[in-house]
Amino acid sequence: MSRKKANACEGFSVPVLLVIVLSLPSRVASQNAEDLNNNHAALDMFSGLINSQISNFTYVFWDDIKEHFGFCITDVNADYNAAFNFSKDITFISNCAKKNRDIMQRMCTAAEIKFYFNGFFSSDSSSKKTNYLKPNKNCNLTSWVNGCEPGWACSAGETKADLKNAKDMPTRSTACAPCCEGFFCPHGLTCMIPCPLGAYCPLAKLNKTTGICEPYHYQLPPGEPNHTCGGANTWADILSSSEVFCSAGSYCPSTVKKNPCSRGHYCRTGSTSQQECFRMATCEPKSANQNITAYGVMLFAGLSFLLVIIYNCSDQVLATREKRQAKSREKAVQSVRETAQAREKWKSARDIAKKHAIGLQTQLSRTFSRRKSSSRAAFGLGRGGSDSLPPMPPQSAVGPSKGKKKEKNTLTNMIHAIEADPDSHEGFNLEIGDKNIKKQAPKGKQLHTQSQIFKYAYGQIEKEKALQEQNKNLTFSGVISMASDIETRKRPTIEVAFKDLTLTLKGKNKHLMRCVTGKISPGRVSAVMGPSGAGKTTFLSALAGKVRGCTMSGLILINGKVESIHSYKKIIGFVPQDDIVHGNLTVEENLWFSARCRLSADLPKPEKVLVVERVIEALGLQAVRDSLVGTVEKRGISGGQRKRVNVGLEMVMEPSLLILDEPTSGLDSSSSNLLLKALRREALEGVNICMVVHQPSYTLFRMFDDLILLAKGGLTVYHGSVKKVEEYFSSLGIIVPERVNPPDHFIDILEGIIKPSTSSGVNYKQLPVRWMLHNGYPVPMDMLQSVDGMAASASENSANGAKEGDAAVDGQSFAGEFWQDVKCHVEWKKDNIQHNFLTSNDLSNRNTPSVFQQYRYFLGRVGKQRLREARTQAVDFLILLLAGICLGTLAKVSDETFGSLGYTYTVIAVSLLCKIAALRSFALDKLHYWRESSSGISSLAYFLAKDTIDHLNTFIKPLVYLSMFYFFNNPRSSVTDNYAVLFCLVYCVTGIAYALAIFFEPGPAQLWSVLLPVVLTLIATNNSDSKVVDFISDLCYTKWALEAFVIANAKRYDGVWLVTRCGSLMKSGYDLNHWYRCLLFLLAFGVLSRGVAFFCMVTFQKK
Repeated sequence: MSRKKANACEGFSVPVLLVIVLSLPSRVASQNAEDLNNNHAALDMFSGLINSQISNFTYVFWDDIKEHFGFCITDVNADYNAAFNFSKDITFISNCAKKNRDIMQRMCTAAEIKFYFNGFFSSDSSSKKTNYLKPNKNCNLTSWVNGCEPGWACSAGETKADLKNAKDMPTRSTACAPCCEGFFCPHGLTCMIPCPLGAYCPLAKLNKTTGICEPYHYQLPPGEPNHTCGGANTWADILSSSEVFCSAGSYCPSTVKKNPCSRGHYCRTGSTSQQECFRMATCEPKSANQNITAYGVMLFAGLSFLLVIIYNCSDQVLATREKRQAKSREKAVQSVRETAQAREKWKSARDIAKKHAIGLQTQLSRTFSRRKSSSRAAFGLGRGGSDSLPPMPPQSAVGPSKGKKKEKNTLTNMIHAIEADPDSHEGFNLEIGDKNIKKQAPKGKQLHTQSQIFKYAYGQIEKEKALQEQNKNLTFSGVISMASDIETRKRPTIEVAFKDLTLTLKGKNKHLMRCVTGKISPGRVSAVMGPSGAGKTTFLSALAGKVRGCTMSGLILINGKVESIHSYKKIIGFVPQDDIVHGNLTVEENLWFSARCRLSADLPKPEKVLVVERVIEALGLQAVRDSLVGTVEKRGISGGQRKRVNVGLEMVMEPSLLILDEPTSGLDSSSSNLLLKALRREALEGVNICMVVHQPSYTLFRMFDDLILLAKGGLTVYHGSVKKVEEYFSSLGIIVPERVNPPDHFIDILEGIIKPSTSSGVNYKQLPVRWMLHNGYPVPMDMLQSVDGMAASASENSANGAKEGDAAVDGQSFAGEFWQDVKCHVEWKKDNIQHNFLTSNDLSNRNTPSVFQQYRYFLGRVGKQRLREARTQAVDFLILLLAGICLGTLAKVSDETFGSLGYTYTVIAVSLLCKIAALRSFALDKLHYWRESSSGISSLAYFLAKDTIDHLNTFIKPLVYLSMFYFFNNPRSSVTDNYAVLFCLVYCVTGIAYALAIFFEPGPAQLWSVLLPVVLTLIATNNSDSKVVDFISDLCYTKWALEAFVIANAKRYDGVWLVTRCGSLMKSGYDLNHWYRCLLFLLAFGVLSRGVAFFCMVTFQKK
């Protein structure tokens, strides 16, 4: 009982003693504090009370921190506890209390602490350089006690120091003594401030050689022999007070203890504990950082091996799939051919059976007739008696004839069954007469498997071939008979008539075409010919509504009505002069994509396959259907085959009007004949075909129905049937010599190479007027004058359509001509932009796939293209790996700037490499997009599909770069934070690359992609005070990316790093609260740049 009472009395006396000590004057308190030295429990409680007083400073500084340091301190309690929560080890407070019994009177109040830190973050930088504080109440020119020296502090004496007083500084000038270890006493203040966690603040020792108090850098005041070295004198950023920070390779659990790092652990600068190293990481004793380069090397080796596999085996994925499809297709073809052969055999058997049946019937009839005659002779019946009686068969023949009659009926039924169903797959079977077999056969809409679809398609093609053999001449009646046997879809017909069509170049008053009248009709193949400069392509462009920068006069009638040709663009095919075909797709893939996007959406897949297979068969592309078309770098199919694929892209959409610009150029005669036969077949189905041809052979020339012959200046010389062209020119006295190709002869005359005979009295420049007079068309006055021979120079200028204009040009100055060219270019641009936003009613009656369906089709196509470009992707990833290794090794993340320099290089490198790679997405496909968009394919689906496939790079490239950079640099920020920033950065720069690739040509786009990251980074890191520069900097994506990187790294620094963090962020203008804002800005910039890219793609496209 006595022991319990004693403990209770002791426990009661300790808080009472503390209250008495804190309430008494310092002199009395010092006397009573001697009792604390002998009572450890009271000393610990007293030290804990002091620690709680220090911890409660957060409430005093809360508003000031939020107002002035909110950019670098997000959670006041968390950051303050990370720096000044000494609850784990308060030994240094106890030791100081033992040494200085008036410790509470020596500690800085809130006002003094504010005064100290305001000196570091004030606009005046002189205090930073000299570590001098401004004069204050205790330390000034008139009052400078020993406590004002660095490392020393004084007591407030009789005046009680209120630690929470943030307004008034107490007077401290008595009992000056060295600062306690674990505290620092600034130069110019006479109080003590606890050193933050992560700092090491032992008592200084005098180096007699240098006269410096080590490990600090202050000297003893001159003339003060009794003045000794004190404690720490400052706590600032690491550049100004690196001696206070716990050194790298060691950790400081408290501000007075410093332990070396053990093996298997690492300790960064300012650490309070040692961190365990990863497995396989090299961590020797006193390691400042873990060496995780081994992980980087392993990742590099693994990724490089994977990239090598992708580089060498990327084509095998699609090749294997294509082989499987080819096998399925070959089986279907073989099955169809076997069926066709069997059908022919059954037809032959039917004919033989018919012959045998007829022979058997004849033989039986002869036999019966002989027996009948013999029986009549036996009964004595004469010729006269037979007339009165009906013919009766003999009784002897009744019995055996029954069995033969049944056999005859069965044979007849079999023959009739074959005749009723000649396409049946069965032979001579008793069940062949079942008509439900044909009814139960699967239709196109009911086919699902690939094999069934191919069988259906090739079965239809074989039927068409068989019917073509029966109708070799392919006359219109033959096609009608084919249509009666084969279900064909009716195409809407388009007749284009043009009257007095004239095109005048804006700004120059120059005629490109003049007074062209005629029409092109459905079911006919029209050829447009003429010498170079005759406006053949311009004529086709005018019909297709693709002319820009020109004023068009006259009428163009569609089916007899004044309507826009763009209203029928879904059923109009335009084959450009250049072979605009995707080189990294196969022949079948090119045709299949065009068919899926441009045929009617409600058309079943088997029917679409049939259309594609029919075009492949007609154009003779069966042998190369699975071959890549090829590019400049990679050889593919031949030039002639590529030309046929170019035509097939328009044929598979089953057009009603097909316009072709020089489809036979570069083809040999056999390929040209094959192509024209395919076009003739399209024409026989009601398609209106018009094409430009350069000097065709005579055989090819006779295959055309109509001819439009143009002279230079876009003037019509002849427009009519091919069969009557020689007759017309003969009437003018122009006769084609023997063994001369008529079109070659006519073009040579129009070119001026061959002059008409003088007996004809016709000049080649007068031929357009002669044609107009021949048909009764109105002729302009200047052209009539040329016919009458009134002015030879007038005829020269009339051919170009601008007599006055040319004369004006001759007399014009260079500036005037330049201004005309500028006006012409501006008008062309204006027309181009207006046309891109032109909307017209859809009169084609074809419901093409929706945007979402086309988006799916584009995804499939772009995905295949990316797989075939996997080697290029592998090289991009390899370059990123090397960049990560180089920057991770050379540009180390420094603690002073929180990795600002290394991350600056990262932003530049990643931006540059990802932009260059993203340029390929749109820069190489401009021509293909212009062709597809002009035919009605969705631009939005195209753009979204490209962007969606590129998102794979947006996800993978940050990982590839970070896998090297992080393991070779090992910053304090987490992998997740770095990946988030890199992901947003790659997304942003990819959108910028889209805009550059679409708006500029490939060369300037690459130059801008290289310059932009460097220039914008220089602007973003410029510390100029100019508001204009700051405003421009805020618009730079590099500024937000760099800020996000630095913030992610800086928020990992706490404790002793607090001043360094705030100083660095203040200097850079960054804010810890803006991390998510930076990411959102990068994403928003990426979305905005994609919007700009899409706008440029739609607006500035060249159709």
